[in-house]
Amino acid sequence: MTVYTFEGRIPNISSESYISPNATVIGDVTIKGEVWVGPGAVIRGDYGKIIIGNGTAVEDNVVIHARPGEVTTIGEHVTLGHSCVIHTATIEDYAVIGMHSTVTDFAKVGKWAVIAEHALVKTRQTIEPEKIAGGVPAKVIKDVSEDYKALWADYKYNYTSFCKRYKDGLKEKL
Repeated sequence: MTVYTFEGRIPNISSESYISPNATVIGDVTIKGEVWVGPGAVIRGDYGKIIIGNGTAVEDNVVIHARPGEVTTIGEHVTLGHSCVIHTATIEDYAVIGMHSTVTDFAKVGKWAVIAEHALVKTRQTIEPEKIAGGVPAKVIKDVSEDYKALWADYKYNYTSFCKRYKDGLKEKL
């Protein structure tokens, strides 16, 4: 794991979290509880602030950043899919951001909302709770079902369990 302070901004990372050796965390970043951060992820609190809630999965190659003096907030039990970009946005609890999606400045993704792969949530756009949105720009497609929530609850548990499993089981092959 590569963790840097930057101009007096110091990351605060829970000891319960797992940060991949190939991930980068810079500056004013708070990571709470059991957060799994995958290889290639970059979390930059160099001139904005980043807060990531317990139980969140930051998958491989995700980029999280914030504008100067602003905050990017990721709630609890959020899934940030591979290679997505989150910039000065608010992602509420249990949301799922699909692979290669972008959530831009001052956008808000509601609780249990799902952003489909490759979607663009535009500046200041809000995706309401329990809605599935996709496209460029993102448009609501349908509601999130209880079955869908149950399925994703299992996926989210898998990533939370990775925190301990990766600490104990990931070994470099010599």
